Amino acid sequence: MASLIAAGAFFVGIHVFVSGTGLRSVIVRRTGEQGFQGLFSLLSFAAICWLVYAYRNSVAAPIWGSVTWLEAIAFVLIALGFLFVVVGLTTPNPTLVGAEGVLDQPEPVRGVLRITRHPFLWGVALWALSHLVVNGDSASIAFFGTFLLLALIGPFLIDRKRKKKLGEKWERFASVTSNVPFQAIAAGRNSLRVGEIGWWRIALAIAAFALSLGFHASLFGVSPYPS
Repeated sequence: MASLIAAGAFFVGIHVFVSGTGLRSVIVRRTGEQGFQGLFSLLSFAAICWLVYAYRNSVAAPIWGSVTWLEAIAFVLIALGFLFVVVGLTTPNPTLVGAEGVLDQPEPVRGVLRITRHPFLWGVALWALSHLVVNGDSASIAFFGTFLLLALIGPFLIDRKRKKKLGEKWERFASVTSNVPFQAIAAGRNSLRVGEIGWWRIALAIAAFALSLGFHASLFGVSPYPS
């Protein structure tokens, strides 16, 4: 557990203190933007490998037992998480690294961005929360809790960096979008247009979810279906 907690702290730490503070500017001045992105990607990959290794080799202490109705809800939330992740990664979005140019388009807010400007991170949050609740042991709380924490604080870190870098263009984008899903729509600052999301993106998300179900037991040794 000590190694798992340390891995989680390292993973969150590099995003908060390396990417989310003035330290990033110091590194960029020395290595260039591409050099920083390469170093940050390497550190992130190493942190994830450490997390997975520590999780697989940890001794988990049960905290709460399995609850059938929670498993059913988690199954639906994970499917929704896959939808947010796949659609989010395939939709032009100025919150993604290197995609700030989207703000120069005539209509930068389209598709899933009308629901949330951080679809990928909300997908990760749903996936992490569902697995944390369903497993209910100390190791799972540490492992999935790491991803959940980062997915929840990530939007604030990204918004702060984009506002500082892009100024008025970001302000216009943020004024008609929201971090929390459907908040901008509920406030009347945007409207839901399902057709803009792209049916091919939805089909791709369904395919990815189906593949995860098919290989889950062989890869992780646990059936993904509610008991």
